[in-house]
Parts: sequence; structure tokens; C-alpha cells
Amino acid sequence: MSLWTRLLEGGKRLFDPDIAHDDDPREPGEIPCAPDPNDVGFTAAVVGLGAKLAKADGTVSDKEIMVFSRVFRAPPEEADNVRRVFNLARQTVRGYEGYARRIGRRYHDRPCLLEGVMDGLFQIAGADGVITQDELTYLQNVSEAFGFSEATFRRIKAAHMGPDRNDPYHVLGVAHDAEFGVIRAAYRRLMADHHPDRVIQMGAPREFEDAAHAKAAAITAAYAQIRTERGLLIRQDS
Repeated sequence: MSLWTRLLEGGKRLFDPDIAHDDDPREPGEIPCAPDPNDVGFTAAVVGLGAKLAKADGTVSDKEIMVFSRVFRAPPEEADNVRRVFNLARQTVRGYEGYARRIGRRYHDRPCLLEGVMDGLFQIAGADGVITQDELTYLQNVSEAFGFSEATFRRIKAAHMGPDRNDPYHVLGVAHDAEFGVIRAAYRRLMADHHPDRVIQMGAPREFEDAAHAKAAAITAAYAQIRTERGLLIRQDS
């Protein structure tokens, strides 16, 4: 039985944000970027967040469902089931905050996993070429429910939507007047945390890989822009 069939069979029970799912204690020492094995409740919550986000601007487009399928790497033969699951979640969701709190509470000690969910949601929001203010508000509320700070959300947002007014400092999460050593340390830390190879090695689901590549490219571009603006591009970075 495929994951998508299991979600369909779970129906409203799985897509009810007020019902707790799979809250048993976890074994210690698990890889921090991966959800628990066979955690269908986690997947249902992510689907619920994606479906509710797709409707945040008033409509659910085919592009948004297609992007959801790509982000979460549903096989082509499951396309019809993915659409049914997505529509089921969209119709039965009463409020996305319950989904976000459920994921944030269960995986608060795995920020890499939570940020991967945020990356996927940003990709769904941008599927139709624009992220509306309603969608942005939704994303910020989910970020807060996950326990992320305002600065962290600003950094994630900048990696997907571009820096505010072409501001690379927001991508790296540093102040405009920060010493270059601080900027370099932030760049190296972010690349260490979000390099696609490391993200996968840490156990993140394979569906996070595309978003990790995009984020790493944004981080690298922001760092290069700051170095250029400060006249440091030709210097050895050590």
C-alpha cells in the first residue's frame, strides 16, 4: 500500500488538526534532519499545510499541486492519488495553525527538518509566479508555530524571494555593518547547515534536496555580492 493510499484511507482523521497523531516518545540518537520512520501523521500535516497554503490566495491551481508533487517527489503513477489527497486535505482543513503546531512540537529538536518543510511551502507558494501577501502572512505564521525567530524567517524568505531591495545581508542573517569576519562565519555556518550533500547525509527526506540546492545557491550569491561590494572579491577567502 502506497503512502498516498494510506493517507486517503485515513481521511478526515489524519487531516483533522485537532487530533494528535504519533506522539509516542522517540528513540534517542536519531538523525536530526529526518522525520520518524513511517510517521504518516507528519506527512498528513505537511500535506495539510501545503493544501491550506495553496488556498491562501483564494484559489488552488494545477501548478501548485504539480509543485507539491515535485517537492515531495510523488511518483508519476501516483499523480491521481496525490491530487485526491491534496483536495481532501484542502476540503477538511479548519485551520493550518494546528498542523504547524503539531509538527513544531514533535520535531522542535530538528530545525533542519522544520526548515525543509518551510522551503517546500515557499516553493508551493511561488508556483504561480508570485507570492501574495496572504501567502506570506501564512508562511510567517507557520514559521512562528515552528519556533523560528523573526530573523530566521527573514533569512528563509530572502533565500526564496530574493533579498529585500536586493539586500544580500538578509540572506545571510547578518547586520549591514557587521565585520567581514562575522559575515564569513555566517556564510560558512549556513553552507555547512544547508549544503545539499550534508542535508541528505543527515537523513533529510530526498524531497528536500531540490530546495537545498536552491538555498545553497542563494547563500553563495549573497556572499559573493557582499564581497564584491566591499572590494574583497579578488582576495583569498581564508
